[in-house]
Amino acid sequence: MKSIYFVSVLISGLIIAMTASANHPANNLDEVMSEKEPFFQAMDEPNSPPFELVNSNGELIKLSDYDEKIVVLNFIFANCAGVCPLHSARIVEIQEMINATPMRDLVQFVSISTDPINDTGNALDEYGDAYGFDAINWTFLTKKPNDAENFTRILAEEYGVKFQPEEAGQQMHSVVTHIIDRKGRFAAKFHGLKFKSINLVSYVNGLSHQKNQPGKNIFMQWWDRALHFFNQ
Repeated sequence: MKSIYFVSVLISGLIIAMTASANHPANNLDEVMSEKEPFFQAMDEPNSPPFELVNSNGELIKLSDYDEKIVVLNFIFANCAGVCPLHSARIVEIQEMINATPMRDLVQFVSISTDPINDTGNALDEYGDAYGFDAINWTFLTKKPNDAENFTRILAEEYGVKFQPEEAGQQMHSVVTHIIDRKGRFAAKFHGLKFKSINLVSYVNGLSHQKNQPGKNIFMQWWDRALHFFNQ
């Protein structure tokens, strides 16, 4: 009798969970954003390329330090005479939009320099000040002292962005804004600068409302409980 009661409760829970999952906007977020934003690319990979870099104070920063946050990541360099200034201005705009909401405590902005020889110490701080980044949830990272000169450019390639050194300290590269979900899941990319900032903010908001573990939906959580019950 107890088993029958449990099963009936379990089935009811499954129905409620499935209904909630179907109606919650966060659960079909990639599909919705793909239809809305032509410069959006869903990744949905369980792990993002990890990194261990340093900030302007020489403090070691790892991607895993932000496991409980959503990370907005981009690659730039301070001396860039091309699109980096426009990219930085866009990230500042997005940061201002996010920081005006409760999402501020849930999101970390990370910029990584692909010119680590020149972008060190004060240069990192001065860049942030010049563009108006809010240091409360933004950091500019560079390579560790013993890393190779091209270390962060190799890291950028792992994220699918190539920075090719040219004359006068410039680099040829594309523009991509990477979205890393909690626990390091590689969620998505926004390509170029023509995407709408509100769409990226909406996407991050959707991720912030996903309370389930990556790759495991509400239905599967209930199903795991059922298997556990019958295997006791």
